[in-house]
Amino acid sequence: MKRGIYAVLGVDTPFDPHFSLVTSPVVPPLVLAGLRLALALYATVFVLFRLIYEGVRYHSDGSFFSYFTSLSYIGLLSYFWASGVQTFSYARSLRSASHPPRYALQSWPRPLQFLHLLLHSTIVTFPVIVTAVFWSLLSSPDTLATRYSAWVNISEHALNTAFAGLEIVLTNAAPSLPRRPRSGVALPWVHLPFLVGLLACYLGVAYITSATQHFYTYSFLDPHTEHAKLAAYIVGIAAAEGVLFVVVRYAMMLRAALVRRHTAPERGIAYAYSPSDPAVDAQAAHKEELDDWQEVSETGIAV
Repeated sequence: MKRGIYAVLGVDTPFDPHFSLVTSPVVPPLVLAGLRLALALYATVFVLFRLIYEGVRYHSDGSFFSYFTSLSYIGLLSYFWASGVQTFSYARSLRSASHPPRYALQSWPRPLQFLHLLLHSTIVTFPVIVTAVFWSLLSSPDTLATRYSAWVNISEHALNTAFAGLEIVLTNAAPSLPRRPRSGVALPWVHLPFLVGLLACYLGVAYITSATQHFYTYSFLDPHTEHAKLAAYIVGIAAAEGVLFVVVRYAMMLRAALVRRHTAPERGIAYAYSPSDPAVDAQAAHKEELDDWQEVSETGIAV
């Protein structure tokens, strides 16, 4: 059977039938929504404060978006705003006994569903690349010299990976398994070329910045000083992204397997609260109504 382009890109129909993107194995959906929105708010305040402070004091705000660190951080806060709103939408739907649980993204156009999944793939891998490159190649004794520089560098080059780690560990999002093709919606293999392609596109940004603003965003991208090492750095970062993608993918699969092992089969997915929770009762009641209607339809009895 031929698969459509969106199925190849990881967008199944129906989209996320197990609500993997908006549930957690350890906290209820409403708490997960609050956590995501809190992280989004922190990241937004950080970016706005830095732009305003450094723009007024150092007039350096014009170069902010030339750095991959800044662009990946914008992606991080954008994802947490988007996922937080979607999770809150799902948490509200659980409290309605008259409708099945759902969240807004499930009914949106498939291009937006794909972009959401691709954004998720970036925020669980790019922050780790940023952190590793910064602390191994770019940090200096001035990195933590003042309170402001320490706050900026910890927020951008340490907390970014911590935020990504929370998304990896605290959600039910996981890659689809061969025997359970719709068991998850995260990190399909086809996303890896897109991620490497985005890294390659950033090289264009870096060299456009060099041509227009006359500085290199990262010293190791300067061909005049790095010479042959430049190609090694570029290939090395692309290879590191590939290795990291595999590590994160299988880490999420392991977490999903452990969750299923400690979850009652009849519940299908861990919602992180007891079956007596009113939201779960509402979901079960709606399922019973659907089953009753199916039975009535099959017997031909009108109600």
